[in-house]
Amino acid sequence: MKTLRDILYNVSIQAVHGNTDIAIHALTTDSRSVGSGDAFIAVKGVHVDGHVYIEKAIALGAAAVICETLPEQLAENVCYVQVANSANSSGIMAGNFYDNPSHKIQLVGVTGTNGKTTIATLLFRLFTKLGYHCGLLSTVQNQIGDTVIPATHTTPDPINLNALLAQMVADGCLYVFMEVSSHAIHQQRIAGLKFAGGIFSNITHDHLDYHKTFDEYIRVKKSFFDNLPTGAFAITNLDDKRGMVMLQNTKAKKATYSLRTLADFKGKILENNLTGLVMLVGDTEVHFRLIGEFNAYNLLAVYGAAVLLGIDKAKVLQALSDTTGAEGRFDYIISDKEQIIAIVDYAHTPDALKNVLATIKNLRKGNEQVITVVGCGGDRDTTKRPVMGDVAAENSDRVILTSDNPRSEDPAEIIREMEAGIPVHLKKKTISITDRKEAIKTALSLANPEDIILVAGKGHEKYQEIKGVKHHFDDKEVLLELMKTLEK
Repeated sequence: MKTLRDILYNVSIQAVHGNTDIAIHALTTDSRSVGSGDAFIAVKGVHVDGHVYIEKAIALGAAAVICETLPEQLAENVCYVQVANSANSSGIMAGNFYDNPSHKIQLVGVTGTNGKTTIATLLFRLFTKLGYHCGLLSTVQNQIGDTVIPATHTTPDPINLNALLAQMVADGCLYVFMEVSSHAIHQQRIAGLKFAGGIFSNITHDHLDYHKTFDEYIRVKKSFFDNLPTGAFAITNLDDKRGMVMLQNTKAKKATYSLRTLADFKGKILENNLTGLVMLVGDTEVHFRLIGEFNAYNLLAVYGAAVLLGIDKAKVLQALSDTTGAEGRFDYIISDKEQIIAIVDYAHTPDALKNVLATIKNLRKGNEQVITVVGCGGDRDTTKRPVMGDVAAENSDRVILTSDNPRSEDPAEIIREMEAGIPVHLKKKTISITDRKEAIKTALSLANPEDIILVAGKGHEKYQEIKGVKHHFDDKEVLLELMKTLEK
């Protein structure tokens, strides 16, 4: 068991009231989970300020309180530590409490608007195929070798994150691949972690409900690379106009990947169809099982990162050629009788939706209709709703606007905001159906043989959140069920 003094190593301390030579049983930022002998860290969150719960934490047995502002009255037999930033301190303290697991593995972080899950998952599957014991921290799931741990956030809070990393170290993981969201960077959930490398995919319009401006969103993403250590690598997408901006101030070894210009890891698409991608990677021709230009970028990022981690190029390409992507990312099924192609994809930003629809356009062999079923999440960035409506209408033959996860909002109002972005001359190809299952059923009934249906926005998610309640809903499951019914 560690003492508070040990756990506070490297924390920016402003004042201490009490004895730091006390044993700490556990760390927590949630006052409801405080037990006897624990340290409670009062973090100022987006919706809740942990300082309000200091008294409650002490009543439940907290032996130490870490906070930015000391209470007016200090309880006896409790050690109070005033710090410059509680969120940052919680990450450093969690690292110390769990013996800094990120220092004992090769931890690679993936950030960007689109592609994070696919890149992290591909790296995990690639390195596993190459014989390494690995860990994965992603939106879809966390994984230690073959053991799956359901994910609740893209990036867990610092205490749970370090606990997971410690589990991975104890289990013998050598590499861990991790999605790093802009929220996690801004909220300092990755504070104190040592990264062996960072990957930038791209940056487009997203999360402006949280970051308020696009410049702030870029700055937050860039700060991840600014903080990489000298011995790490930083690889960026040279074809993204902000790709090199990300690496401006990094101390890490810089590398680039591109489909369009000279780069450290250069690729060229030779074929793109439903059987996969044929690409020239460097001077080697490779067939991959993934589809679409956006996946060509993901594959190049993975290839570059693996080589930067010291793996032989030929071995990487051989293993990667047979590796599949993440669930709910361009996940397609074909109906038996009508040969209707249905694609489930997580695309929930205008750029991601545009990329998926551009890929579908390239897969068309003739006059097949493209029917898009799409919605927008509630309690999230409202500015992208009209843009999503416009992108869907501009790039599809028919569009069905529907619910995504409305959360606390009225789904009909979200749909109205999407409709507002659709040009007048395209409105006739658009219908709105609030019930998502009914919307998918309508898409199938409108489809002719060999037409292509895209069900976008939820991907791997197995639920629909309505008025604070999560109801079971799986786009792929619904499609399979309806296909069977309609083909009887």
